[in-house]
Amino acid sequence: MDYQSKRRGDAPVYTVSEPATLLPFLLSTVKGKSRNNVKSLLSRRLVAVDGVPVSRFDTPLSPGQQVAILSASAPRADALPFPILYEDEHLIVVNKPAKLLSVATDKEKTRTAYHMVTDYVKSRRVDDRIYVLHRLDRDTSGVLMFARDPETKELFQSHWNDMVTRRGYLAVVEGVPRPDRDTIRSWLVETETHLSFSGAPGKGAKEAITSYQVVKSGGGYALLDIAIETGRKNQIRVHMKELGCPVAGDKQYGARTNPIGRLCLHANELSFTHPATGEQVTFRTKMPRDFNRVFR
Repeated sequence: MDYQSKRRGDAPVYTVSEPATLLPFLLSTVKGKSRNNVKSLLSRRLVAVDGVPVSRFDTPLSPGQQVAILSASAPRADALPFPILYEDEHLIVVNKPAKLLSVATDKEKTRTAYHMVTDYVKSRRVDDRIYVLHRLDRDTSGVLMFARDPETKELFQSHWNDMVTRRGYLAVVEGVPRPDRDTIRSWLVETETHLSFSGAPGKGAKEAITSYQVVKSGGGYALLDIAIETGRKNQIRVHMKELGCPVAGDKQYGARTNPIGRLCLHANELSFTHPATGEQVTFRTKMPRDFNRVFR
């Protein structure tokens, strides 16, 4: 079976090239280990698929997934309270849960995705650190990426619009937008109380572009597939409010309901050019299960 291998820290990593199940994949790719050795690795949860330790021999694998062999003494990705989607020497991509800050604020310094991922990388090598590339709101879940070195950070910050080709979101909104697909363009202005709204071009105003498409609707709500061309503060929330369909659970921007006890916004897709290989890579996460509850 064809595969690409590399190392994640001290762990060998193999990229799946065709559909398979875990035990046959390991037997065909991991050299120098017997069938019993491989089974022992699985039973001790020393095999990780996309950063998540697994033990089932029949775990299904899809092309593009990453399979890592961990050492018994290595810090494990499941020490984090959220999954690692990808990790190499340049980048680390995680699936941030809702109600967790991306970075510190004046009120909260440590309970952040940045702090937790920093602790994780430092547990392997004390000199390691990570760098912020973008952020998600506290109540927005989904794909969040950090750089592992200053050069990668600088490259993304200087060429973000060239390197990042899609930032996709799923949102449950109140009502059903009309038309059922459109692109919203406006200039966002931030108030002294840190709320944003659309205003005229001018000093302090930043252009914001949001495209949406209705996926399904029912019960007074709609599920939208959203892509943003600009990453302005709260731009999706502002544009949905001004469309007359605020994101469910977003009281700050006009929502009247809170069906799942959180903001119904999830960053489900991030596509970009890898800074080292030049390859186009995409990370996707599934829609949160509680979004479906809104339509039952």
